Amino acid sequence: MSLTLDQIIEEAQHWPDDVVAELVDRLMLAKHGVGDPGLSPAWRAEIRRRVADIQSGRETGIDGEEVMAKARKIVGR
Repeated sequence: MSLTLDQIIEEAQHWPDDVVAELVDRLMLAKHGVGDPGLSPAWRAEIRRRVADIQSGRETGIDGEEVMAKARKIVGR
């Protein structure tokens, strides 16, 4: 039986951050031929810290569409 995307997300929410980060890296590599095997352990730790801050509510994320709209405005597109 195949898992739905919602089931996968629900399951992954219980995984440690480093395991989720590795899953994302491996999916990107498998799907798009890109990943970041050269990402330093320090950057991986920083990413995990930032994700944990957002998940815990210590920090608030910014919507990706909002960020891209601001970036397009800055570069004049």
